[in-house]
Amino acid sequence: MSATGHVSASVGSGDSAVANPGALLPETLLQFGAGRFLRAFVDRFVHQANLAGQGVGRVVVVQSTPGARAELLNSQPEGFHVAVRGLSQGATIDRVEPVSSISRALAATTQWGAVLDVARAPALRWIVTNATEAGYALDPADRLESQPPAAMPAKLLQVLWARHQAGLPPVVVLPCELIEHNAPKLRQIVLDLARAWGLPAAFLGWVGEQCPWLENLVDCIVTPGPADHPLAARDPLLVSAEPYMLWAITRPADGSRPLFEHPAIAWVDDVAPWYLRKVRLLNGLHTAMAARFRPRGFETVLQVMRDPAALEWLRGAAYEEILPTLVQRVSGAVQFADAVFERFANPFLAHRLADIANNEAAKMQVRLVPTVAEYRRLYGCPPPRLSEVVPAALESG
Repeated sequence: MSATGHVSASVGSGDSAVANPGALLPETLLQFGAGRFLRAFVDRFVHQANLAGQGVGRVVVVQSTPGARAELLNSQPEGFHVAVRGLSQGATIDRVEPVSSISRALAATTQWGAVLDVARAPALRWIVTNATEAGYALDPADRLESQPPAAMPAKLLQVLWARHQAGLPPVVVLPCELIEHNAPKLRQIVLDLARAWGLPAAFLGWVGEQCPWLENLVDCIVTPGPADHPLAARDPLLVSAEPYMLWAITRPADGSRPLFEHPAIAWVDDVAPWYLRKVRLLNGLHTAMAARFRPRGFETVLQVMRDPAALEWLRGAAYEEILPTLVQRVSGAVQFADAVFERFANPFLAHRLADIANNEAAKMQVRLVPTVAEYRRLYGCPPPRLSEVVPAALESG
């Protein structure tokens, strides 16, 4: 791994035929999220680890939001493909990687009983979640008997309670939300909710002390599959991903590594610096460019990168406003910023500003507002470019 944290793994790459190295393996991972990111990231990692002979197992996907993703996943039991395309240290990468680690997908709204059955399966070892920045919000209407609860933490609590009631071993929880200290925060929310629901102390101890909650950071730009790709016509689940991928996970205090091995997994003592540079630089610049240039008619990240005036604005925001708030706290911040601009210049990814702009206010609170506040403290004035895109109401709130 370089000083920038760059990992570009080509483990298990293949052509259009999807191999299924885990076809006979048990279901070991329950995944809350059927979107393209987890499919191109976690599910691809599991597939490649199975291909390498680690026998990780298979993934059960839970779809919690409206749509037909679960049905589509079940219609392709052979799996799907990830088009890995982009620039890596100046070299052009263009390859296809198959993913066949998903055994089935369940719709939470109609198959919640089946989700709880997975929780009670002895083979289950890991639970992965991936909600938005606002994904940890609770719904006051949720109860222990809700089928299912509305909020993700409540769903997770019901799953853990079902497993505990079955007398089964603890599971590892990996919250993949781009939320600082994601695992400790989600664990506390689940524990507080368990107390509110009147669940017993023995269960609270099991959740809080015996289940490992791994704070982590995921980093890979994933976009819809290219419409002109040779596989697009026969693989509606095709997605695109950049060559860069990193899963930084905080090492447990006992030194264990309670997950499979993969070249893009980095076990670190503290994920906070990795989080800061990724969320403030890569995600912060994404949100800033969507807010700044989408109203001006730009549709993709690449269009922004190819416009000289827009690129000058973006580089000024990065090197003159965001980096000064990070360089004293995060090693390799400048090198990471350089790598971010190479990633943004990926000629293959049609990363739509409209997609980046989803839940914009919540994203700004996490990605930009802290930078604006810290810049003010350092220099006694607002950062000129970021202040153009962060509303005063958000900044003061």
